[in-house]
Amino acid sequence: MEVKRRTASTLVSRLSSVSEQIRCESLSELRLMTKNDAESRSLIVEAGAIPYLAETLYSSSHAAQEDAAATLLNLSISSREALMSTRGLLDAISHALGHHNSSSSASAVQSCAATLHSLLVVDEYRPIIGSKRDIIYSLVDILKYRKSPQRSIKDALKALFGIALHQSNRSTMVDLGVIPPLFSLVVVGGHAGIVEDASAVVAQVAGCEESELAFRRVSGLGVLVDLLDSGTGSSQRTKENAVSALLNLAKWGGDRAAEDVKDLGSGILSEIAEVAVNGSEKGKNKAVELLKIISSGGIDGNVFEDLNLDRLINPCSE
Repeated sequence: MEVKRRTASTLVSRLSSVSEQIRCESLSELRLMTKNDAESRSLIVEAGAIPYLAETLYSSSHAAQEDAAATLLNLSISSREALMSTRGLLDAISHALGHHNSSSSASAVQSCAATLHSLLVVDEYRPIIGSKRDIIYSLVDILKYRKSPQRSIKDALKALFGIALHQSNRSTMVDLGVIPPLFSLVVVGGHAGIVEDASAVVAQVAGCEESELAFRRVSGLGVLVDLLDSGTGSSQRTKENAVSALLNLAKWGGDRAAEDVKDLGSGILSEIAEVAVNGSEKGKNKAVELLKIISSGGIDGNVFEDLNLDRLINPCSE
């Protein structure tokens, strides 16, 4: 352990060298150490690496950016508090993300977004990261940019999902334009994983009052209904996300949104029931709750009987 400590200390001290070659070599070695040796991560943090790594995200060298960003991602696995307490770290990540279409390498952007996702596992970090509007703006811009690699889009979506888990962040996300690119990815994402991840963010962002108008502008309800249609080939996870989005919209989007969801009526009952029967435990619960909301909209009781839905909504009635 002492040998590892000395090695970490030496490599970190070299990050301040006047020689670019020495700095780059040290960055590369630190990246490998943090990837392959879990014990070394805390030692590298103790040696003071994080400020140097954050500063390197501003470098014009793609290789240096990539090694620094990947090392930060590796450190975030076990040293989240150390990263969050480092002054300027989020600003450096924001810089790398903000230049995703110019001076930042795609790999560095992906690692930075993944680092945010890792940090957002901690509940108390969500409002802190969510208060950084420039970070949210840059993540949204990655979704909008037509030349963004799929890996960048997936990592941006996962970071946005983590941010959206905190209620107060959702209105900021809507304000910064997250809804149109999310629905664009849902409709033309092409890759099943992208559609699943995008619809998961949609489901979370739906849980705020500001979402009602934003959804209306992109015909969001219609898209969610299409996702529930078996004919569209949606995965079970995507269907559950659509149910969750409709439920959150009904609960948090205001009276008009709630009425819009209720007005969907009998047209989607069988699709929601399918999720209530075949979904995950969480998906089943949300589908049943959504069925109850729709049933309160004045649908003919015979419709529920015909679809045998009473047993789902009132399992103890028999």
